[in-house]
Amino acid sequence: MSTTTAALEPVFTFLASTYGTLETNFYKIPGSHVVARYVKSSHQNDPGRTVLEIMLFIFAVRTLLQSRTRADRSGKHFIKFDEKEIDELVDEWTPEPLGAELTSKEKAHLDAVPVIAGPTGPKPRLTTGKTVLNLASYNFTGLAGNETINQKAVEVLRRYGLGSCGPPGFYGTQDVHIQLEKDIADFLGTEASILYSQAFSTISSVIPAFSKRGDIIVADRGVNFAIQKGLQISRSTIRWYDHNDLHSLEQVLESVEKERRKKGLPLTRRFIVTEGIFDCDGLISDLPKLVELKNKYKYRLILDESISFGTIGRTGRGLTELYNVPATQVDMLVGSVANGLAAGGGFCAGSSIVVNHQRINGTSFVFSAAMPAMLAVAASEGINILRNTPSILTSLQENIRAIHSVLDKVDCITIPSHPASATIHLWVRLPSPTHLSPTAPVSSGKPSNPLSVIPRDPMQFDYDLEEKLLQDIVEEALAQGVMITRAKTLRGQELTEVRPSIRIAVTSALSKKDCEKAANVVKAAFIKVVGRRR
Repeated sequence: MSTTTAALEPVFTFLASTYGTLETNFYKIPGSHVVARYVKSSHQNDPGRTVLEIMLFIFAVRTLLQSRTRADRSGKHFIKFDEKEIDELVDEWTPEPLGAELTSKEKAHLDAVPVIAGPTGPKPRLTTGKTVLNLASYNFTGLAGNETINQKAVEVLRRYGLGSCGPPGFYGTQDVHIQLEKDIADFLGTEASILYSQAFSTISSVIPAFSKRGDIIVADRGVNFAIQKGLQISRSTIRWYDHNDLHSLEQVLESVEKERRKKGLPLTRRFIVTEGIFDCDGLISDLPKLVELKNKYKYRLILDESISFGTIGRTGRGLTELYNVPATQVDMLVGSVANGLAAGGGFCAGSSIVVNHQRINGTSFVFSAAMPAMLAVAASEGINILRNTPSILTSLQENIRAIHSVLDKVDCITIPSHPASATIHLWVRLPSPTHLSPTAPVSSGKPSNPLSVIPRDPMQFDYDLEEKLLQDIVEEALAQGVMITRAKTLRGQELTEVRPSIRIAVTSALSKKDCEKAANVVKAAFIKVVGRRR
């Protein structure tokens, strides 16, 4: 036994020396002590786990070292074609179309769109040679074609050129952009504002810049398509309240808080998202009540004033001026420079923190080229005109009342819009019972499900029939010299189906007499087209 031990002693000495060398070198590796403690602890508490981890480690190393291209290179499992067969297969292949072909109805609608020859305005000339009264364009305050604005724009075009050639965050910002942002903030009474070069992209960039996955947004079921895209992009938790129903809003706010307490969820960022004047029907939000609820339940308010900015209030400042609510009470006030000031782009006004955050997180601001300098100057000049000429808004409201006075009592017309809204929506209403009726939902008395964008008692209507009747009315009015339009939607892409309507865009650039004349033409067109259905 002693002889055997003596013979193996050099081996043991060598192994001990090797192990000592390996251990010394191992502990020279940064982090090796942590690994050693983990292995010792794991083996002591659960040796089986250590064995399993070693097997998994070996398997992972083997997989990484193994060739991933050891497929069958012989080709015996592949079908071989000769040149003729390949040509025949190529000839037989038909690629799928990128989109479905337009239907005959869609083609007819596109062909019926009038084309303006020359500048737009209250009385544009069409390519057919006819001059029409324009109640289709968003030229609410008549700034389109204003001679002072035109002269300023020409001067800037000669000095700055046309395009900005870059996003604002890189090298597209010019001094006139900074000046317009200051003018908007000063006009509304906020700390700061930020410009976006596309009006549609403004609200759809503002929402996801602040609200992320896990945050909560409570939104009106009637919000426009741009807001819908912003909600989808944000990936936030969405809760819905009935259209322009602030009692429903309060119920949803209470249910969100009850759910949070019941499940023990942490506090997250929470937002209320709605519009000033709704694009789908012309209703106006109750801003004082919205501010009261957002303060009571500790939410932030994102208000889209794309239609209301430049159309309501003594000088066109929007809902905050109409209801005498300080603009600082609205956390993010979004507006359209294209609609309200007849220029282009959009803006978001609020605190300096809100604005500066968007300069590095607003996707449309970061990645889209800045608006042309002449549009920025045109918008700044438009603000000066609105500020110094409040009679423009007075004339606009007079024209709105004149149109309502003609159309309010027509049997075949339903007007859902607020009496002060510069966009007046007209729904077709047949005087005799038909499959178009009932147009109003029969309430069940139960609240809608806030998890679903579809209300409990949705309005019932025949979309295709109403759309056809309204298009006939549009064409009849155009034949009589009044240009109006159907409110266009992306059917199948919007979260809810919006009832078809004719959207009248009232302008202060027309006289009260012209507006009454145009309203009587629209009235006659409704009576004529609907009369055929009797």
